[in-house]
Amino acid sequence: MYAIIQAGGKQYKVTSNDVISVNRLAVPEGEEIVLDRVLLVAKDGGIQVGTPFVPGAKVIGQVLRHYKGRKIRGFTYKPKKDERRRFGHRQLLTSIAIKEIQA
Repeated sequence: MYAIIQAGGKQYKVTSNDVISVNRLAVPEGEEIVLDRVLLVAKDGGIQVGTPFVPGAKVIGQVLRHYKGRKIRGFTYKPKKDERRRFGHRQLLTSIAIKEIQA
């Protein structure tokens, strides 16, 4: 059994006992989270596709930790102008352990 969920504007394929990283959520570490934006649920009996979400379906998980992702470096320049700029960015992320899928 698996599900496709939407969290933080992105879509993730999850099964039970998966650990996923999503954009930072405002939920304290160790708390349980219910993700109810389920786009698809696949069971033994078949597939349920939502329009846009599957009614009554939810994914229950637990927030493991909040952390920063790896650094992404960027560099821009304009040739013949002596203009250069280097920048970096670290995305704020949340790690979630998926406990169960209810559909």
